[in-house]
Amino acid sequence: MSLEDLLQQAMHIHDLYDELNVQERGRVWTREEFMLGFVGDVGDLAKLVMAEEGAREMPGGRAALEHELADCLWSVLILAHRYDVDLEAAFRRTMAELDRTISTRLPRDGKPL
Repeated sequence: MSLEDLLQQAMHIHDLYDELNVQERGRVWTREEFMLGFVGDVGDLAKLVMAEEGAREMPGGRAALEHELADCLWSVLILAHRYDVDLEAAFRRTMAELDRTISTRLPRDGKPL
């Protein structure tokens, strides 16, 4: 599945949430509220990772971890859309920058740089 396919699915859910929020609250979420939702999801993910590592108890197990990772990905896709970020281009650019930065710090031919 491509990033564009994931974005299309994410936007479908985004639009459903907008519809539900208008119905239940009379308004849609702001970009800031999407970010706050993401922060909450990251917190839940952190607890589930700790549970996966045996550092705490959390219900749901592996399925809950997978769900929360998907929630976080959804939030990133929506935030990128709402801020008009070409996430694929930004990802490729960032990974290339990291590749160069990390590679220059690694030894070559057995000799440190």
